[in-house]
Amino acid sequence: LILISYKGLPEPPYENLARELSPLKRVVWSVVGAGGTSRGFEEELTATQALAAQFPNFVGAMMDDFFKSDEAPQPAVYTPEQLAALRERLHASARPLDLWVVLYAHQLHMPIAPHLAECDVLTFWTWKAEELSQLEENFARAEALAPRPRKVLGLYMFDFGNARPLPVPLMERQCELGLKWLREGRVEGLILLSTSICDLGLETVEWSRRWIEAVGDEQL
Repeated sequence: LILISYKGLPEPPYENLARELSPLKRVVWSVVGAGGTSRGFEEELTATQALAAQFPNFVGAMMDDFFKSDEAPQPAVYTPEQLAALRERLHASARPLDLWVVLYAHQLHMPIAPHLAECDVLTFWTWKAEELSQLEENFARAEALAPRPRKVLGLYMFDFGNARPLPVPLMERQCELGLKWLREGRVEGLILLSTSICDLGLETVEWSRRWIEAVGDEQL
């Protein structure tokens, strides 16, 4: 499970929430939340390290919406130098943590290679459904832009970029490509973004449930 903070929630102290997540195998905890928000470098780092020391299923720290628009004075929430310090301290924790980051297909043109080089895991997302036709090309560009981080493919079950349901054939396309890349070792995981859509009866959600049941036990 990857937890992303949203509109200031959850609020500290976090121990009770982390305890509820303790049955899960792996948890990646938010240090930069939705919209690129953060309580501050030191506060987020200290809280995450403290949780990792208590809960052995904590494996990483996620930076969501980390890269900004082209109009912003700097392209990301933190500089490459700050990221290097953050990653070093996460690795030196009592329970070492990986530094995760979100990258969208529409951000591939930005001057962000130095930032990505300081991350351990890159999660790659396609914001608008029409861009899924270029998923193979765009993912190859992400690999070239950031050869060092391990890759995880993000799969939306709703077309958030256009605020409408995602056609099932596009859901199938991205899932089958993700499975192919898992088999080839190009990605080490797939993320199905649940947010608040998994109990609304969306066709893509139900298709994804059946797909996971069909392929989830495959040995890679």
